[in-house]
Amino acid sequence: MNIIMLGAPGAGKGTQAVRLSEKYKIPHISTGDIFRKNIKEQTPIGLVAKSYIDKGQLVPDEVTVNIVKQRLEEKDCKNGYILDGFPRTVYQAEELDKITNIDKVVNIDIELTKLIKRLTGRRVCSVCGESFHIDFLNGETTCNKCGGILIQRKDDSEETINNRINVYSKQTLPLIKFYKRQGKLLNIVSEGGIDAVQEKIVNSLKWWINNDLY
Repeated sequence: MNIIMLGAPGAGKGTQAVRLSEKYKIPHISTGDIFRKNIKEQTPIGLVAKSYIDKGQLVPDEVTVNIVKQRLEEKDCKNGYILDGFPRTVYQAEELDKITNIDKVVNIDIELTKLIKRLTGRRVCSVCGESFHIDFLNGETTCNKCGGILIQRKDDSEETINNRINVYSKQTLPLIKFYKRQGKLLNIVSEGGIDAVQEKIVNSLKWWINNDLY
């Protein structure tokens, strides 16, 4: 099955995508991870992406579409995949339809007040990249996995987050209507924690599971 994960920045779509990837044995494709890798390696596309991401803006469509197209052509996507962070606009969705067929679109619906609190409290290990939240750190400033210093990413500052949410509302929310018209949208309310949300998603995908697509 080819799945798209939708949701505002920090809604938890990446976490759920990883779990679904492990459950159904199909690759999790995160455009954010692809760009962060290029930014770390300071590749030309990474430098372009960084100039937009640092401001809380979206990377230009033509760059993102091309990098996703190349990724979907790799062998491990033959039996399906989970797209996380793409498409972000209706234009990208229309371009994606020219490349591949999407079966279902999972939208994780979360209250914006909860979202802002979640993101501004996020801390990331500067060494291994593990993510934590200040509500559960008990004042710790180092990673409990590798001992690296915990930092707040520039795109997790309150100013940048508000900008990201505004961009999301204007450009990405129309995707919900786009995929609803196609009959592919599954709206999942984010309540009860990670496991509860995962259960809701799996139950919503039950038709495919029962029909032995995996």
